[in-house]
Amino acid sequence: MSEYEIYAIRYARKDERRASENFIDNSDVPDTPMPLDFFVWALVGQDRTVIVDTGFDEKAGRPRNYAVTRPVAEGLKQIGINPDNVKDVILTHMHWDHAGNHDLFPRARYHVQEREMHFCTGRCMCDAEQKKAYNAEDVSHIVRRNFEGRATLHDPNSDFDDGISLHWLGGHTAGLQVVRVKTRRGYVVLASDASHYYANILQRRPFPVLFDTNQMLNGFAVIRKLADSPSHIVPGHDRQVLSLFPAAREGIDGIARLDADPRGSPA
Repeated sequence: MSEYEIYAIRYARKDERRASENFIDNSDVPDTPMPLDFFVWALVGQDRTVIVDTGFDEKAGRPRNYAVTRPVAEGLKQIGINPDNVKDVILTHMHWDHAGNHDLFPRARYHVQEREMHFCTGRCMCDAEQKKAYNAEDVSHIVRRNFEGRATLHDPNSDFDDGISLHWLGGHTAGLQVVRVKTRRGYVVLASDASHYYANILQRRPFPVLFDTNQMLNGFAVIRKLADSPSHIVPGHDRQVLSLFPAAREGIDGIARLDADPRGSPA
């Protein structure tokens, strides 16, 4: 079984977010700071490098008042990855902050759940609330790649490669998938927005942006079965990731090595 190194690369952050914004039921949540960080992930194997999600760029972030702190391309190059050479990109879902930077991976094949493609090209996008987190340009990009033969639409559970599997959960979006990766410390699950924070999954408290509450709650249980322990779960936006795991390289801030042993347990 192949093993992969995993890197979490922070490319943007929102420091002023409050804890009360991050849970559906916030009646007992202290109104304290709970910042939102934005990541892409790199899976580096002996013969293959796979990127999970592509983030957003300055142009996409500006209308939504989100600033890029380090372009995704720069973060990848800091750990020795040339985007021009990447052949596979997994999109956990197609929200604007996970599916941008369209020109960054010119040789890549994109991997997305077929349910997500149905969702973001179908009648749900006629609803203002459902389409709010999507950019038409991001969706069109994947449609074009599909017509070019550079997209794979996956079934709910797919063996992507030796050591990598994809698992549909839904919940946050109709077609959200998580990525299970074999590493030297066991199976790590990149939960992406199936759980924005450790607190969402560990306390079974859904994040308020969602498509189906029951799917999200069931997804929490599935993730815990797929991961070897709570410390093998990597949420999509939690700053704790950067303090729990060691830096990828000495002197580089905001890039963590997730296949390394954590320094403690998530809160």
